[in-house]
Amino acid sequence: MAGRAFDAQVVLSPTDSPRGKLLSQYVCARITRMDDIDVGLFERDWNNTLYYFMMNADEQIYMRYGGRDARSPDSYLNLSSLELALAKGLELHSQYQRGELKKTDRPKPLFPREIPLLVERTMARHACVECHLIGDYLNVHRELDGKLDKLTHMYRSPDIRALGIELDVPKGLVVKEARGAVATAGMIAGDRIAAINGTPVWTFGDLQHYYDKVNRNADRIQMTVDRAGTLIDLPIALPERWWWTDLTFRQWTIEPRVYFDSVPLTDQEKRDLGLEDRGGFASKVKRVDMFAEMTKSHELRVGDIVFGVDGVQKDEVANTAELFIKLRKTAGETVTLDVIRDGKRMQMKLKSYKMSFRK
Repeated sequence: MAGRAFDAQVVLSPTDSPRGKLLSQYVCARITRMDDIDVGLFERDWNNTLYYFMMNADEQIYMRYGGRDARSPDSYLNLSSLELALAKGLELHSQYQRGELKKTDRPKPLFPREIPLLVERTMARHACVECHLIGDYLNVHRELDGKLDKLTHMYRSPDIRALGIELDVPKGLVVKEARGAVATAGMIAGDRIAAINGTPVWTFGDLQHYYDKVNRNADRIQMTVDRAGTLIDLPIALPERWWWTDLTFRQWTIEPRVYFDSVPLTDQEKRDLGLEDRGGFASKVKRVDMFAEMTKSHELRVGDIVFGVDGVQKDEVANTAELFIKLRKTAGETVTLDVIRDGKRMQMKLKSYKMSFRK
């Protein structure tokens, strides 16, 4: 049901309401199957539940509306912010018609029929080409071709809250609260985020889309805010592992599911245990999913310390054992864990799980 209530409210907007009057100035097309859609033009995070593109007949996209985070499919969906977006879309269209808006290069076309595994496993059976399947099969092909970058392709749509941004959702990109990295850079409540790395953004969908395109090796970005009519550029230092997000809702088939969560040990805790401190990913298990117990995929317990995977104890990116497995191993692969339990060292097997869902 995620997103359906919101979608219904949009579709059933009274024609004499402010939202209805805005919508009447658009030609609205609803896409429920992706079979013949140019997914190159409409490229997005394919795990978003509901998404709107505001564009013109020249296939110039003015803005995106939608997006989500790990909390909920509709964290950033709001009728008031949609009305702001609809009004802005009409304004941008007027600018385009007057020649005041620069034309952007059209993305390279890509159709579902050009994704071989999608054709073989879904289209050949006349099954529905759903959005999440496009994203998943593109990643499967990247993995088969040796081109999968898990930081970019698996950890999609980094959470802006990791930067310290809390939006006033009904007001679009107006900042409700600024903490952490963005507060250090000078962002304050009431600012409206206007651009990221020089690209104008009008909605959360825009912001998420262009933030997702930041190189995962970057250590800083620039956000421009509108503060009482004045544009201010803010250089923001990105926190370590700024790209990390909770993958649970995505159900990637490329993600090795491990069914435990852990927290990284401090350097002092590692030294006390005689482990690698700098760069070591030793971590303490804080939760074991019941799925692991049901499938006997591993025998970890809460409180166990996992300090090695297949003999490796350090990684330049991962700070926990499960993150190391997700980044460096293949879904379905079995690994050997080095574990400390009640002060005793031991080894145990963990079989990662490869997700499977209707295709």
